Amino acid sequence: MRFPPSFLDDIRARLPVSEVVRRRVALKKAGREWKGLSPFNQEKTPSFTVNDQKGFYHCFSSGKHGDQFGFVMETEGLTFPEAVEKLAGIAGVPMPVVSPDMEKKEARRRTLHDVMELAAKYFEENLQARTGARARGYLNDRGLTPEIQSRFRMGYASNERFALKEYLGGKGVSVEDMIETGLLIHGDDIPVPYDRFRERVMFPIADFRNRIVGFGGRALSPDAQAKYLNSPETALFHKGSLLYNGANARAATQKNQSLVVVEGYVDAIAMAVAGFEGAVAPLGTALTEDQLGLCWRMVDEPILCFDGDNAGKRAAFRAVELALPFLAPGKSLRFATLPEGKDPDDLIRSSGADAMQEVLNGARPLSEMLWLREIEAVRLDTPEQRAALEKRIGELLQQIKDETVRRYYRDDFRSRLSRLFTPEQQRIAPRREAREFRPRQPGRPYPSRVMTTRSPNLANSPILRGHHAAVPAREALIVLAVLNHPWLLSDHAEEFAELELVHADAVALRKAVLEAAARTDISETSVLSKMLEEAGAAPVRIRMERAISHGADWEIRPDSASEDVLAWWHQIVSLHRRKRTLSRELREAERAFGAEPTEANQARLLDLQERLAILDGTEALIEGFGAQSGRPARTM
Repeated sequence: MRFPPSFLDDIRARLPVSEVVRRRVALKKAGREWKGLSPFNQEKTPSFTVNDQKGFYHCFSSGKHGDQFGFVMETEGLTFPEAVEKLAGIAGVPMPVVSPDMEKKEARRRTLHDVMELAAKYFEENLQARTGARARGYLNDRGLTPEIQSRFRMGYASNERFALKEYLGGKGVSVEDMIETGLLIHGDDIPVPYDRFRERVMFPIADFRNRIVGFGGRALSPDAQAKYLNSPETALFHKGSLLYNGANARAATQKNQSLVVVEGYVDAIAMAVAGFEGAVAPLGTALTEDQLGLCWRMVDEPILCFDGDNAGKRAAFRAVELALPFLAPGKSLRFATLPEGKDPDDLIRSSGADAMQEVLNGARPLSEMLWLREIEAVRLDTPEQRAALEKRIGELLQQIKDETVRRYYRDDFRSRLSRLFTPEQQRIAPRREAREFRPRQPGRPYPSRVMTTRSPNLANSPILRGHHAAVPAREALIVLAVLNHPWLLSDHAEEFAELELVHADAVALRKAVLEAAARTDISETSVLSKMLEEAGAAPVRIRMERAISHGADWEIRPDSASEDVLAWWHQIVSLHRRKRTLSRELREAERAFGAEPTEANQARLLDLQERLAILDGTEALIEGFGAQSGRPARTM
């Protein structure tokens, strides 16, 4: 909506900037200006100034600058028209009527809002009536108490075909208005329009001014065609431009709470009830550009919290690609991943708000999620495959429109690629030297491949003790890395706890570490070592250390650079998970081929064997990490 300049000037004249600002900031006079603490950053020395003569505020700590309308938009997350309307009301200036058509359309919208409010009240009353007993039971089973039901205005739509239609008709609402708000299903082949929502728990959906504009209905019958049903697109309801609990979350973010995007209504409710009041949810679809923009108007770095299953991972990766073109200085996303098989509601009910907070504390930046997506299933055993990865990343980063952000992303990913690729180059020369051709002397047999080295690890190797008696080197590396770098647990404790380990020693030592972490701060290596000794875990640690060859243990050394350790950690955890998955699939393929030796089963078996071999080659790249830790570089 366009506003006449004279109208905006009238508001500015009646409401000086200082009067608008002091509603939120304590101001003190300083010469011709006013000073106060920044509302955008935590600070002890005032850096926020207001100049009524020039008509603007300026925040030196954040660089934000603007007039009355800009301040309300920044601090309350409003759009410009919303800020104008709010300040016009405070100043007592009537809103302009741009045209008779617009006035008529606005009056029509107010009428439709009234219809939706009546429907919401009807559903609320239904839930508390005798007919709503089953719906109340469902909600109580989900931990949604009567107080929560009332707070979020939950309701119930009975299974009767015309119940809502008759109720609204009795209130003087026309069938046309019911159809326009999406409350009735109609069509050329439907002689009598009927209720859209039947036998469903109802979740009212409000806009950012807390007006009901739509509904989400959760089916109670297992035979329902759609588990969740939303209102259709109407003059009020555009699901791609709304967020469930958006108005309440916006108010919470003004109190410096985090904005957390979860997947469903019940998750957002559970989060809000647990104290995470800045929780919102898309309306049954993947996050849209408009919804992303709404999030960024509230905070600079929303947290996207997805379920820990494959669907949640795909949703996170889609959000990464959606956000890339719109990244700007200070504007990005973080990604929190829940334990597999858990959604926010499950986690909070089973483990409490503290467990949810730990998940949010471990949220990863967008750049890391993009990197993990690109290397998750990539093959890097040939120069062509590595070149393809580099080209693909270059094309992705080109999507970032902001030149400054794009430059920093290029620098970051160039460094990541260098750390990933350089190790392979470092190993080429030694391999060639080792494989240098030497003519065999006539009459002499080919050299035997019997191991003759007297390594102190030999007695504990799988060769002498058997495969199941030895700790797998990768498991030993992961556990010992945490022992020597316990700071990893601050961001990766949950990831460490959920890794699938097969050897009893690895499982036992991990358990001892996590129990120690639960009792006290173990960020100091010496503290953790002492606690493990007191718990009787020292012999297990010694066996773990013996399971690793000397040349491959750089990443677990206490003096390794944290940058190298962290890069190595992400890579080895990803590889460990992929190898465990492939190994399970290989065992299934072997059983299938043994039971039914068809060409299809054989092809699947060979493909999995090849993929595991390639993964082993990729895993070997880890040995080359460590440039920051002083490992000597090898040249070709």
